[in-house]
Amino acid sequence: MPKYSGMTLRPYQLLCAVCSMGQKRSGTVSPGIRKILKAVGKNPDMPITLRCNAGDVYLYQDTGKANGASEYEMKRDLEILHKINLFPGATLPARIIINRIYDRIEDVSQICGSGPAGVSAWKGCPKAEVDNYKKAREKGSGAIIPPRTKREMKKDKRESLAAMYKAGAIKVRPHILVCSVCQYGNGTMPPYPEDNLPELLQLVLKNPDIAITMARCADWMMCAPCPMRAPAINACVNNRGCGGLSNQVRDLRVMQRLGLTYGSTMNARAVYKRILERIPGTLEMCRFDHGAPSVWFCGCGAAKTNSKAYAKGRKLLMAKLEKLN
Repeated sequence: MPKYSGMTLRPYQLLCAVCSMGQKRSGTVSPGIRKILKAVGKNPDMPITLRCNAGDVYLYQDTGKANGASEYEMKRDLEILHKINLFPGATLPARIIINRIYDRIEDVSQICGSGPAGVSAWKGCPKAEVDNYKKAREKGSGAIIPPRTKREMKKDKRESLAAMYKAGAIKVRPHILVCSVCQYGNGTMPPYPEDNLPELLQLVLKNPDIAITMARCADWMMCAPCPMRAPAINACVNNRGCGGLSNQVRDLRVMQRLGLTYGSTMNARAVYKRILERIPGTLEMCRFDHGAPSVWFCGCGAAKTNSKAYAKGRKLLMAKLEKLN
């Protein structure tokens, strides 16, 4: 597991890094901004702390009179934090903050632009009046945080499936076993490019006595080909980087309901029987109340009713497992 040395930045520096992606000539980007872009591109999940002069109850993290203490600089930093719904001193993975900037800040003219003409105290950034930021947003966050390549994911799909078929016990993060039921109800069948769940279920229905082990995080054996997997840290970065928390809680909810813990190993028939009997619907396992922007936001977690796909898959799998007894 790599250890990332984090960065402490003022909010405007990260916004400048995004804005620089829209500049016509990369040579005009300052060395400091290039350093930020290089670090984030190499380690998108490194922790970034956003500090600025805010005063009042956030005085504890202020950067001092020599660093962003003018009224213009204070306003700029705080406007950025307001837009991305974070507080002074917040520390989050770079991926989450970068995506929030792209998603939540549509225009920088009112954030970084100048105040009344001739008032030097409110003189802003001249780049705020051109379309650099607009062009940067059109490129998307992938310009800073490179996505996984198709070649890499195909290779991981092939190798992880081979490992799964040879394994004495198949390692699966708990909550995606519930996802596999949803997929089955939706008619998702192998080959499926983004995970190995359809192949797992196909194998289970042929050999229900094969062992399944509860695994931590986005384990390679099942999640290897996922475009939203961060291989370096064995993590799920779906939902604009926020998937880590919601998926971890789902894992724990599912294991509690099944009476299992990480490392628990059972035959597949017994595991799926517990899932189908003890988890009648998806709401209690998958629901999260916070919408975007939130580190708890999750697309399927926003649903207010139980998944129809899960209900269908549950019914079909119950019938199939009964026939295997």
